[in-house]
Amino acid sequence: MERLLIVAVVVALAGVVAFIANRRDPDAPVRTGYAVPDQLRRADFDRPESPWLVAVFTSATCSSCAKVWEAARHLDSDEVVVQEIEVGQRRDLHERYQIDAVPMVVITDARGTTKESFLGPPSTSELWATIAALRDAAENA
Repeated sequence: MERLLIVAVVVALAGVVAFIANRRDPDAPVRTGYAVPDQLRRADFDRPESPWLVAVFTSATCSSCAKVWEAARHLDSDEVVVQEIEVGQRRDLHERYQIDAVPMVVITDARGTTKESFLGPPSTSELWATIAALRDAAENA
């Protein structure tokens, strides 16, 4: 009889512990990285007929965004449109493409397919080399 009482108490304690464990709030999800859009709708940006788009997502409160814009804007040419998308002026595009980290540079082809991206400040030489490589690959395809 004594053993049966001990088993009943242990089972009851286990039930209480399980009940409390199931009632606690789940842990917050852990973010392992920031998403880069796979596709941009070219009509949302300047000169949608241009073969290449360099979209520079920025924020006025971001200390490195101005440097990224300064480096990227020099890529603008007949074949490459470079556009700054500052969150305070174009929140709609930041929300549509779920941009939640800046600076982010997204390079797309004529269809708006992302071919390369940079999260954080890339160097000017990285930007130039990336555009050159993408254009060469497209011409040789």
